[in-house]
Formats: sequence, C-alpha cells, structure tokens
Amino acid sequence: MNPYQYNQQRWKFALLIFAALIAAASLLYTNYLVRNLSKSERTKAEVWAMSTRSIITMPDVDDEMITFIYAVRDSLALPAIIADARDSIIYWRDLDSTKTNIFEEDGDENLQYDPAYFNRQLAIMKKSHPPIVIDIPNGTRWFVYYKDSLLLNQLRFFPYVQLTLIAIFLGIAYTVFNSIRKSEQNLVWVGMAKEAAHQLGTPISSLMAWLELVRAKFDAENDPLLIEMESDVKRLEVVADRFSKIGSTPVLKSQAVYKVVVDFVNYFKVRTSDKIVFNVSGETKVQAMLNVPLFDWVLENLLKNAANAIESAGRIDIVISENIAKEQIFIDISDTGKGIPRAKFEAVFQPGFTTRKRGWGLGLSLTKRMIEYHKGQIFVKESEIDKGTTFRIILPSSQTYEPAQI
Repeated sequence: MNPYQYNQQRWKFALLIFAALIAAASLLYTNYLVRNLSKSERTKAEVWAMSTRSIITMPDVDDEMITFIYAVRDSLALPAIIADARDSIIYWRDLDSTKTNIFEEDGDENLQYDPAYFNRQLAIMKKSHPPIVIDIPNGTRWFVYYKDSLLLNQLRFFPYVQLTLIAIFLGIAYTVFNSIRKSEQNLVWVGMAKEAAHQLGTPISSLMAWLELVRAKFDAENDPLLIEMESDVKRLEVVADRFSKIGSTPVLKSQAVYKVVVDFVNYFKVRTSDKIVFNVSGETKVQAMLNVPLFDWVLENLLKNAANAIESAGRIDIVISENIAKEQIFIDISDTGKGIPRAKFEAVFQPGFTTRKRGWGLGLSLTKRMIEYHKGQIFVKESEIDKGTTFRIILPSSQTYEPAQI
C-alpha cells in the first residue's frame, strides 16, 4: 500500500472509531435516561393505583382528603387501564378520548366506545410492564396495566434519529469537501501537464531541426536509424500535445478501432522485448468516437503494464469485439504476466497505486480518466496469479455515441 492510501485508510479508520464512540456514548446516555424515566413512570403508576384504591376503600374520608387524593391521582399523567381478573375494563386514563368514553363523570356507562381499541391497548400494556395489583375489601383483585408515555417512547428513538441526521450531514459534507479536494487536485494536474508540454516544446523542435541537418550533411535521407529517431521525436510531439490538451474537452472523431490499435501496436512492439509476442484480432470494421492521441496514451499505459508484468517471454493479445446489439465495443487486453490479486482489482485505478519499486502509480488512474472522456469504462475483467491479466475497455459505438458533458 502506498503512503497516500495508507494515510487515507488511517484517517478513515480514526474517523470511524470516533464516530462509533460518539454513537455509543449517545446511546448509553439515552439508555440511562430511559431507565430512570421508566422507573419514574412505574412509581407514578403505583401512586395512581394506590390513590384509586384509597378512593374505593375509604368512603368515609373527609372531603378535603378526597380532594387531595383526586388531585394527586389526576396529576399523574400516564396511559393506564384498570381491569379485573377476567380482563373486563373497569377504568382507564390518558387514552384516545374519541374511542374511550366508557364512563361519564357521574359513573354511568356510556356504550358508545370501541372495544377493539381497548383490547389492543390492554394487550400492549400487558406486554409492556407487569401489572400492579389492587386488593379490594370484597376479596376481588383489580390489576393496573400501563404503557410508556409518549415522551419516553420519543426518548428511546431520539438517538437513532439524531445519529441518522448526523450521518446524513456528514455524508453530504464529505461529498462536498471531497469534490472540492478533487477539483483542486485537477487544477494542479492540469497546471503541471500544461507546464510540462510547454517545457518539452523547445527541445522537441530543436531535435527535429538537428535531424534535418544530419540528413543533409551525411546525405542520409532514407537511413533507417534516422527514420526511427524521427518517429520517436514525433512521438514526443504527440506526448507534448497530450499534456497540453489535459483539462480541455477532447475532440472525438469516428475511427476504425482495429486500425488505431494496430497502428499503435506496430509502433510499440519494436520498442519492447523481442521475447514478447503481440497479437491483434477480432472485428476490423467497428467504429468508435476516439481522440487518437489520447486513446494511444491509453494503449501505451496498458501495454507497458502488460510488458512489465511479463518477467521474461510472454504474449499480449488484444481482441476487439462488439455486443449483439452493436451498441458497445469491447477491447480486451490480455497478458501472460504475474497477475493481480482479486482484492486489488479496484485499487489498481487509484492514484499512487503501484507494485513496482520505481514509478508514480498514475498510469492506470490517467487511463481510467481518459476512457471516461470517451464515455467508456475500463476494469479488470479477470486475473490469475502467475497466469495473467485481462483488462476490458468498453466504448460506445459511433452510431450510439452521445457527446460527454465535461
């Protein structure tokens, strides 16, 4: 793992731990409050049951005492039901007033109520807490059932809502700051690329002039060495042109993919080991919208990586095909090199990733970006250690291409 990835992973891990600590602290403190509030509500329910029992069992208490007991009981707001041993409802409080008018103020029964609602509430209360028993002087028993108040239920779910909102906010903030960081990185890349193109311009022009002087002085117009030197100098011009166009919208034209690939392979294979065999096959007439200098750069990066992965002799195959609907063109570049572990299929396209001791690890990152300029995709199709790797490029065909908004 390169230092950039290591630092990135370390910071992500640290932030994850910090977020987990905040979440755990919030949940623990909320649970502490919920437990205390639940105990308080249990006490309220017990006081309400005792006050109800006092009203029933002490008819001779003076009016002032009765008024006090009623005041205490009515101040304890809590959804509760009093039922007998057969679950017949005797009294209730703090339930839905539109469905619970069992008793009028004078104690006469009001038959306009929803019994199904009462049964549901009683079942909920039975599951929520154990009942409080009231012993009546005539030998019967009443049972006080209650459920948690709305405040307690809201408090239970509050930390989850809070953490969800914080997570959404952090996600949006991370996306915005990441976008800003990438934008700044892009500006640095564009500036460095254009400066490199500018610096290369003068020596390339001088080399072209020196080549012409050598030809004229030694009458070597068709000398093969000078022809190859000129080819390399022109290649440098293409490279400089690539760098000068980074950050600009590429100009794409319909091109025969097979011809573009073959032309570059013919240039590249004479500049690599004779022990590596190149083979291009597949559809010869498919057309794609390409910027040839940029696409040559893509091929150069992939073929260089493939050649470096082959330690001695080997083979590089390039197969061009299209899907049944003729909407997409597939370019599979396979080598017989050392392969890539499956866990690193995505990582190879990250800036700074490299398995070589020397190198910046930017080739595949740039390759992916240039393929995206062409509204295409690139990924590791398959790889096996010590057997080889296949990269797949997917491009839209010329007939289905829509200009990219860059």
